[in-house]
Amino acid sequence: MQPIKVTVIGSGNWGSAIAKIVAENSAENPTVFDKSVRMWVFEELIDGEKLTAIVNTQHENVKYLPGVKLPHNLIAVPDLVDAAADADLLVFNVPHQFLPRICKQLQGKVAPTVRAVSCIKGVELSPDGITIIADYISQQLGIYCGALSGANLAPEVAQEKFSETTIAYKVPDSSDQIDQKTIKLLFHRPYFHVNVIDDVAGVSLCGALKNIVALASGFIDGMSWGDNAKSAIIRRGILEMTRFGRDFFPECEAATFTEESCGVADVITSCAGGRNHRLGKAMIETKRPIFQLEAELLNGQKAQGVTTAAEVHEFLKRRGALANYPLFTAVNDIIFNGLDSSALPNILEQVEKKL
Repeated sequence: MQPIKVTVIGSGNWGSAIAKIVAENSAENPTVFDKSVRMWVFEELIDGEKLTAIVNTQHENVKYLPGVKLPHNLIAVPDLVDAAADADLLVFNVPHQFLPRICKQLQGKVAPTVRAVSCIKGVELSPDGITIIADYISQQLGIYCGALSGANLAPEVAQEKFSETTIAYKVPDSSDQIDQKTIKLLFHRPYFHVNVIDDVAGVSLCGALKNIVALASGFIDGMSWGDNAKSAIIRRGILEMTRFGRDFFPECEAATFTEESCGVADVITSCAGGRNHRLGKAMIETKRPIFQLEAELLNGQKAQGVTTAAEVHEFLKRRGALANYPLFTAVNDIIFNGLDSSALPNILEQVEKKL
C-alpha cells in the first residue's frame, strides 16, 4: 500500500500543535505515512508577510503558536481544496462555527474512501436536533470521521509537556488501511499519550460540554468563591454532561465521561486555565460583554463554550428539557440574559435534585 497522506485542516494554536505531532510521527514512520504533511492555513499578513510563507520558511506559527518550532516536513497551504487534495486522512481542527463553510468548499472534492478525525470541541445545531461534529463532517462530506479530545491545553502539548488524550475511531470497514493501530501510530508521542476507543459520541460530547462547565468555573473564580465552590461546579457539571449523553445519545458509554482523558480530566484542566475559564472569569470581574472580551483576550481565536452554551440551550428548549439541566441553563442565562452569577448556589442545589 502507498503511504498514507495526511492533511490538517486548521492552524490555530491547537491545530498547529496537532500538526506538529502528526508531522513528527509521519517523518518517523515513512513506510506508513507520507513524510510531507500539509496544513491548511487561513492566510493572514503578519507585518506585511504572508503567514504561510512564515510557517514554511521559519517553521513557526508566529501568530498562534509563537516560540514553538514546527517540523520541516509540515507544509502550510493557503488554499483549502489544494491542501486536502489526494489526502487519505483529514484532521479537522478549526473553530466549529467555521466548519459549515469549510465543508461546503470540500463537498465533491473528497473521495468517499478518505477518513477523518475531528479535534473540534463543539456541536452543530439544526432544526432536526443536535449533531456531534464527527457526524456532521461525515454527513457533509460522505466520509467516516472519528474524534479526538482530552485534557490538552495546546501550548503545553506544543512544548512537549506530558499529557493524555482520547481518540474515538471505530473502523468503518475491516479492509481499511487506516485502523485503530494506525491512528495511534499517527498521534501518540512520548509526551502525548493516546488511548483509542470506539465511543465517538461520548468523546465528542465530552469535548463540547466541558466548555460550558469551564465557563461556570470562570464565573466562580471571578467572584473569588474559592476552590471548594469550583470543585462543586466541576462535580455537578460532569453529572450534567453524563446525563446529556444518556438522554440524547444512548450509544454513549458512561465510562467515557468518568474514566477517559476526554471526560473528567479535560473538565479539570479546562476549569483550571483554559480559554473558556479565562473568559468567564473576566466577564464577572469586568462586567463587560463576553464577546468583547473574547476579541481582546484570545488573539483572534474563539472560546467554543459561548457558542456551545447557546446551541445546547436552544436544543434543550426545543425538547422542553431546560429544567433538567439547571447548570447549563444558568451559564447561558448569565452570558446572554443578564442572570446574576451570585444565583449559582441555588442553581447548584437544583442540579443536585435533578440528577
